[in-house]
Amino acid sequence: MSTTRIEVFDDADALSRAVAGELLARLEAAQAGGGSPQVALTGGSIAERIHAALGEAGPRSEVDWGRVVVWWGDERFVAPDSAERNALDARRSFLDRVGVPDAHVHEVAATDTTATVGDAAAAYAEAIREHGSGAFEVVMLGIGPDGHCASLFPGHPALDVADAITVAVRESPKPPPERVSLTFEALNRSRAVWFVASGEEKAEAVARALADDGDLHETPARGVTGLPDVDGSPTEVVWFLDRPAASRL
Repeated sequence: MSTTRIEVFDDADALSRAVAGELLARLEAAQAGGGSPQVALTGGSIAERIHAALGEAGPRSEVDWGRVVVWWGDERFVAPDSAERNALDARRSFLDRVGVPDAHVHEVAATDTTATVGDAAAAYAEAIREHGSGAFEVVMLGIGPDGHCASLFPGHPALDVADAITVAVRESPKPPPERVSLTFEALNRSRAVWFVASGEEKAEAVARALADDGDLHETPARGVTGLPDVDGSPTEVVWFLDRPAASRL
């Protein structure tokens, strides 16, 4: 079974620095054990702060960035230079600054190279089969005010996709309408699942996600809890919150 802990920080800046520090420490530890850790990043405003903190502290860390492999939990199916792409900020603020090799950065295909969102989802799943390690070291996720995570939205058919790594999300309730997301099955294949949330507008969704009872169809973030058989040890689930986001716990 997974183990869950909640960490609360005074504000978004303190939260971002703490998450960046814990990620660097986790990567260093994995590499000290001989691993080449694979991580799945997220998008959103708090992720941008975390990327900036990683871009600042990462070059001074002991992480061998040539041995880190990067994925995304979800991506918007838009043009490659669109500000809506999660990968754009991560590359500029973090990955390019620390020197992760381009061959180790696995983005979802954009509209300039792939005809449909279904094709993009299929190609991303194939890339994970070819280059994935079987389990992420860390999956980082945000949570929306509606309780969604990655691009898995309340009541959406994508929530019930099984036996698949990725899903093409069409008619997303939040623009842009087409996205590619990892499925619950893929997101749960992780040694650590880290949720990050900032702001009072997230407080109700955070409380629902952490409640003893609830339906993942109403609060999809409830569906990412890790799996007990990842490397034979329980998945660590951590909620990194600032005080406003934790205000209803």
